Amino acid sequence: MSVHFAGTTALVTGASSGLGAEFARVLAARGADLVLVARRLDRLEALARELETRHGITARILAADLGEPAAWARVRAFTDAEGVRVSTLVNNAGFATYGALAETDPGRADEEVRLNVGALTALTRLYLPDLMSEGRGALVNVASTAAFQPVPSMAVYGATKAYVRSFTAAVAWETRATGLRVTALCPGATKTEFFDVVGSEDAKVGRYQSAEQVVRRAMRALDARRTPPVVVSGVANRVGAVLGRLAPERVGLPLTEALMGR
Repeated sequence: MSVHFAGTTALVTGASSGLGAEFARVLAARGADLVLVARRLDRLEALARELETRHGITARILAADLGEPAAWARVRAFTDAEGVRVSTLVNNAGFATYGALAETDPGRADEEVRLNVGALTALTRLYLPDLMSEGRGALVNVASTAAFQPVPSMAVYGATKAYVRSFTAAVAWETRATGLRVTALCPGATKTEFFDVVGSEDAKVGRYQSAEQVVRRAMRALDARRTPPVVVSGVANRVGAVLGRLAPERVGLPLTEALMGR
C-alpha cells in the first residue's frame, strides 16, 4: 500500500537533477509540499514550476552549496523563516572523485567528505526531532553499492558511503518506535549526471539503472510495513553487495580495483 504524503513537507537536497529531482517528482505526486535545495537556481526554479503546475503542491527553493558548512544551518534557518515543518528528509546531495588518493586534489577530497558526510549528518541531526515528532514521513539517506567494500580509485567516496550506510542503520534503530521510516538507499551505476562530475565512466560497475528505477525501489521500501534500514536497488547490485561484505579484503580489493578500470 502506497504511503501518502499529503499535508506534509519533504526537503530534498541535490534536487536539481538525477535522483533528487526524481524524488521530488514522486513525493509531489503523492501530495507532499517540497523544499528543494541545490546549487543551480535555474534548475530549481524550473522543477518547482513543473511540480506546482502538475500536482498543485507548494515548492519552495533554496540555492545553496552544501559543501560549505555554513550552508547547513542556513537550510534550517530557511525552513524556520518560511514556517515549514519538515516531515520527510531526502539527503541526496553528494559527489565522487576518481583516481588514486595521492593524485586527488586535497581540496576536492575535503569537499567530498564535507558534502557526503558532513552535510548529511548535520541536516539529519537538525531535522530529526521534527521527523520523529511527526512520525508520518521518512528519512532517506542516499548511499551507494560502494558502501559495502573498500573501493580503490574511489577511496574517499566509498568510505563516505560506508559511513552513510552505517549511520542510517543506527538512526533507524534509534527511531524505530516513532513511526518514522528510515532507510539508506544504495544504488549502483545510475543514469544521471554523476559520472559527468566524476569525469570518467571507468568508475561504472555493472549495468545502468534509471533514476526512476532507483527511486521506485526506494519508495517500495518506504511503503513496506517494516521499512528496511538499508535497501539496494537492482538484483545484481544486491548480489554484489552481499559478496562485497562476505569476501575477505585480500580477495575483494584486487577484484574491486580491476572492476574500477585501474
